[in-house]
Amino acid sequence: MLDLANKVAIITGASRGIGQAIAEAYAQAGAAVVLTSRKLENVGPVAEAIRAAGGRALALAAHAGDPAAAEAVVQAALAEFGRVDILVNNAATNPHFGPLLTAEASHWDKIMEVNVKGYFFAAKAAVPAMQAQGGGKIINMASIAGINPGPLMGVYSVSKAAVIMLTKALAAELAPANIQVNAIAPGFIKTKFSAALWSNPALSQAIQQLTPAGRIAEPAEVVGAALYLASDLSGFTTGSVLVVDGGYLLGATPRP
Repeated sequence: MLDLANKVAIITGASRGIGQAIAEAYAQAGAAVVLTSRKLENVGPVAEAIRAAGGRALALAAHAGDPAAAEAVVQAALAEFGRVDILVNNAATNPHFGPLLTAEASHWDKIMEVNVKGYFFAAKAAVPAMQAQGGGKIINMASIAGINPGPLMGVYSVSKAAVIMLTKALAAELAPANIQVNAIAPGFIKTKFSAALWSNPALSQAIQQLTPAGRIAEPAEVVGAALYLASDLSGFTTGSVLVVDGGYLLGATPRP
């Protein structure tokens, strides 16, 4: 029932990490995937590998905070594959790492442009196609930082809290159209995006001690949640935030 045959999925920020893992899993489940990244040379090899494995994939360059680019991606998906069933808003940025009050206005503008407005623009572009075909799925990549603020990631945490509320607002409005909107809130995942945390031995050790599972996860461990929320199994699940964090938010006693 996790079969995505005859489905078409758009995954933003699919050149590496969680986005790449989701794209590969969707293709293996039978979906045609449209992969975006700011630079085509970054996402092109991912699409090539999917096609080499027998899947269907289209790679596109698109700036996540540009409404015209979001519309162009949807139109390209429709031209290439004829429909849009799934949108995974995964692209994100975080140009500021440090105490919240050291952030500049430019940091706020960039983070909110990509992490929040970009998700809104992509949804706005994709929803008409979903409505026309009788339904669809929107999956927004949030973060546990949107629930409890991440260390030295104050502005990013605010943006991910906004993603969670965007998810709930869209879910309420789009449920009558049979479009389910949900979010995934990963914990600490070993990606290039989070390298400032896990590549620092002291921070990495602290994170693992505070995580009941005792480790930092790999991108592939987010895939199960993404498959469920993209499949027919989640037809009555909307407005939810699925946390994938190894128990970090439980606030458990630090491990020895």
